[in-house]
Amino acid sequence: MLTIKQITDNTEGVIRGLEKKHFKDAKATIDQVLAFNDKRRNAQNQLDKNLAEVNSISKSIGQLMKEGKKEEAEAAKARVAEFKEISKTLQAEMDQAQEDMNTLLYTIPNVPYDEVPEGTGAEDNVVEKMGGMETELPKDALPHWELAKKYDLIDFDLGVKITGAGFPVYKGKGARLQRALINFFLDEARASGYDEIMPPTVVNTASGYGTGQLPDKEGQMYHCEVDDLYLIPTAEVPVTNIYRDVILDEKQLPIKNCAYTQCFRREAGSYGKDVRGLNRLHEFSKVELVRIDKPEHSKQSHQEMLDHVEGLLKKLELPYRILRLCGGDMSFTAALCFDFEVYSEAQKRWLEVSSVSNFDTYQANRLKCRYRSAEKKTELCHTLNGSALALPRIVAALLENNQTPEGIRIPKALVPYCGFEMID
Repeated sequence: MLTIKQITDNTEGVIRGLEKKHFKDAKATIDQVLAFNDKRRNAQNQLDKNLAEVNSISKSIGQLMKEGKKEEAEAAKARVAEFKEISKTLQAEMDQAQEDMNTLLYTIPNVPYDEVPEGTGAEDNVVEKMGGMETELPKDALPHWELAKKYDLIDFDLGVKITGAGFPVYKGKGARLQRALINFFLDEARASGYDEIMPPTVVNTASGYGTGQLPDKEGQMYHCEVDDLYLIPTAEVPVTNIYRDVILDEKQLPIKNCAYTQCFRREAGSYGKDVRGLNRLHEFSKVELVRIDKPEHSKQSHQEMLDHVEGLLKKLELPYRILRLCGGDMSFTAALCFDFEVYSEAQKRWLEVSSVSNFDTYQANRLKCRYRSAEKKTELCHTLNGSALALPRIVAALLENNQTPEGIRIPKALVPYCGFEMID
């Protein structure tokens, strides 16, 4: 969440940034935060004065007793007791103001960087770069859900039988392709210096709040109510929470982690062509990159992550584009975000396969993830993450863009992982 210092140091800038994200009632909300902070600070100041008075009076009591001034000493004791009662009230006021302020801060999104474009939705995102080879398909080219059925790769109906819509069953070479992609992405991450983590796929409420999924995405997460645990929507949540309430040494930064997990999203309200086949699932596989870094190095880290994801798409021989997201299309927690999309030739549409985000200190403040500098100062870290990559739409694009009359061609980089060159 935003720090109170960020808000007080640049109140108008914060309001403008929140308006760029189309956060409703930005000014009124920030004014309320400042009011809670003033109330907390006033109570703190009065409490400090009371405690100083108590200490001063307490010191005089012994001297008064020594001088035989018993009545004055008893009166002093009475004043101390009175000040202590007032202090209890002030402490309660201060704690309540702090709690009210934090509760409100949790509902406020991150402030976007200046380089984030203005806009209300996906149509206002800026295409930064396009790459990859255009695909020429046969006239009778099929979408991936028909290819999956033709070659017996994925059974969507069986997933409905076992669980429900959005939970496909991968079979034969379809399952092997999934496993090949996971291993390929993990090996590529490891070669780029990322340490692999295998985290839990359920997290507690504190973890959800730490990375900003709660309270913003509560309706999109699967909740195990009896245990009050959440199925993760991304490995970002458990991996970043490794560093919750941790003070790192500056020499440890940047920290680079990667993780493969299953991911779970309710995707409430999704419908139509966007959810056909693998386009939008409730459970899917993903390899995630997470970085913890110093503020002055996080821009470079972000670029390195973008280069890594682009390198994966090049090796998979897929047509892709990189989008700089506008304020209205960015996530609740991001300060700057780039999306990667691959082109589905059979569907004639772009499919998002990765978001690579810099969260600045927003998550770190929630997590209390800090580092100690060479000057022994404790500072908030910057956190970053990105998909590298989410599998469903990658699989969809691979199947569709590589279909031939003889079968589906496997990109050269994947052949050693698959153990086959063609799906036929």
